[in-house]
Amino acid sequence: MYPVVTLKKGEGRMLKAGGLWVFDNEIAAVAEGVENGGLVFVEDFDGYPMGTGFYNAQSKITVRMLSRRKHTVIDEDFLRERVNAAWEYRKRTVDTSSCRVIFGEADFLPGLVVDKFADVLVVQSLALGIDRMKETILRLLTERLEADGIVLRGIYERSDAKVRRQEGMEPKKGFLSAPFDTKVEIVENGVKYMVDVEEGQKTGFFLDQKYNRAAIHGLCQGADVLDCFTHTGSFALNAGIAGAKSVLGVDASRLAVEQAAQNARLNGLQDVVQFQCEDVFALLPRLEAEGKKYDVIILDPPAFTKSRSSVKNAVKGYREINLRAMKLLKDGGFLATCSCSHFMTYELFTQTIGQAAKNVHKRLRQVEYRTQAPDHPILWAADESYYLKFYIFQVCDQP
Repeated sequence: MYPVVTLKKGEGRMLKAGGLWVFDNEIAAVAEGVENGGLVFVEDFDGYPMGTGFYNAQSKITVRMLSRRKHTVIDEDFLRERVNAAWEYRKRTVDTSSCRVIFGEADFLPGLVVDKFADVLVVQSLALGIDRMKETILRLLTERLEADGIVLRGIYERSDAKVRRQEGMEPKKGFLSAPFDTKVEIVENGVKYMVDVEEGQKTGFFLDQKYNRAAIHGLCQGADVLDCFTHTGSFALNAGIAGAKSVLGVDASRLAVEQAAQNARLNGLQDVVQFQCEDVFALLPRLEAEGKKYDVIILDPPAFTKSRSSVKNAVKGYREINLRAMKLLKDGGFLATCSCSHFMTYELFTQTIGQAAKNVHKRLRQVEYRTQAPDHPILWAADESYYLKFYIFQVCDQP
């Protein structure tokens, strides 16, 4: 039905393990007439059927699979089934007032992310093949939400990531509906936020930490809290609403700090939760020199590595901030620390934290380990879908 892409003998290991990607160096032959962004049928070297996906010779990820079934027709009915399955999954697993509705490969719609913020959708399309299906998918999703009584105010596109160029596409952003106010108020864990879907990072707000933010509530009652890399203040505000005595949120972005302060006022927490614009790597040693101590410290940095080649430097960064934070905690205080890079594996992140504790002669008691919220499901064999690692420790002096 579709032109055939044939794998080399012994290749397609990720695909055979359950993944959805075929890389350029795994392909033996491509049938004539295949166009970039078009649909193809993948066969192993011996003709064994592997499934259907979309093709792009400009990308190292040359084929992204949509179905592993033999001779699947990728039409509107197929896409409707995918969209309905994604929404039904969210209804069963998360608070859907604001959530990630479609998470790319983990929802078997590779390259596409759709976030719902109250009554607004934000879409990010990162692969040529799915970009051609984007309009249909969004129409089907809108129809599905309306069937549940959810009337959308509008849709905004945030496909402004540089990785689109690796697919031969230019970054783009803008309205995919009639224009609307792009400052959207949402409520999560009882905290109000003003989400800027036009200018905020990625799609405007990091929904993946939803339940990790709730996990710190019990630790923060009556506590002095330091929230590093606060972005728009989400962890700091959760600490404040949970009854913290004082909260300091720190971020190097002036815009983020201004938005965080606005969110504090929105929640009536401006007297408890304060923010300052500063480089965390410079701030932590200064606070130590000043003799500051905290009951709870939260480390939620941006990804220190976005490639395997920079992992070594990332390890140094994670070790440094965790080491400094442990020294700033009161004996028996709590450290919430995370990494959002899938290149920083669970094993490496765990080892790095352990090295930091050893270097400053602290003992760690693990309270819990968490990953991203269920609306960002981890698809086994698709390593890129498992990216967020989140620990809570009690940090104790050596006895």
